Amino acid sequence: MSEQRALLILHGKQALNESVRAAVEAKREKGWELAVRLTWEAGDAQRLVGEALEAGYTRIIAGGGDGTLRDIAEALAQQPKKASLVLLPLGTANDFSRAAGIPLEPADALELLDTPPSDIDLGEVGGQIFLNMATGGFGSQVTANTSEDLKKVLGGAAYLFTGLSRFSELHAAYGELQGPDFHWRGELLALGIGNGRQAGGGHVLCPQALVDDGMLDISILPAPQELVGTLKNLLSDGFGIDNMFVRTRLPWVEIKVAEGLYINLDGEPLEGDNMRFEARPAALQVHLPEGSPLLSGKPSVNHQG
Repeated sequence: MSEQRALLILHGKQALNESVRAAVEAKREKGWELAVRLTWEAGDAQRLVGEALEAGYTRIIAGGGDGTLRDIAEALAQQPKKASLVLLPLGTANDFSRAAGIPLEPADALELLDTPPSDIDLGEVGGQIFLNMATGGFGSQVTANTSEDLKKVLGGAAYLFTGLSRFSELHAAYGELQGPDFHWRGELLALGIGNGRQAGGGHVLCPQALVDDGMLDISILPAPQELVGTLKNLLSDGFGIDNMFVRTRLPWVEIKVAEGLYINLDGEPLEGDNMRFEARPAALQVHLPEGSPLLSGKPSVNHQG
């Protein structure tokens, strides 16, 4: 069996993407055997990963946005070390890929098929896996309320536009976080529990996060007294008031949330008022660029979208 063999699981919305088609053909001309499968409805990504592993594929390409990447990563993590993952970022935000330094052009991204994979961590909460980040507070509500049509027109800027237009509706929420030698509680505006560094279309919440340190980066933005003015400034500056954050790095953290604290997992809403987030060290093999800022010992690079 050829080692230059991979399966691309492509989000159905990208079926007519000419850049992807050209990139696949270019790799085939270089000797790669690339098969393509499309997702259509919930559960397809997991099913297609299972079929790929049964067929002996040892490299799987995830073509889509952060949600698609998460679904495929979760399916692969359930059968560890059977196949490695190549990310083909095709979403609006592409937060994990941007932070990792993965090229956004399909042809360049597929060149990572020829690089060795790295063992990376995943986050887990309530049996669900996340590749990038769990977020809470007003930023999560903005992400959830950003329309698909607006994202098509404005791209990643749609999140900022939605936040600016809705900031008067948003408010602080109460949360309590506890982990090894760490305890914090109070009113907060934003919360990031990161394996990756940024969320919501380029907002860097966990600027020092690494994917191979066995830890989760925790970033809490406490709510100041002058709430509305601060919200407007934060959204305008792209979360620019960095010195206001409370930050720590933990192998696990438990969160108690009150009404009004919205949590999402790589962009998907998460329900529950008591949650335990844990790092799963070296849970997945991913082809990252040489010198990726998400790997330990590498320089920190800001890839805001």
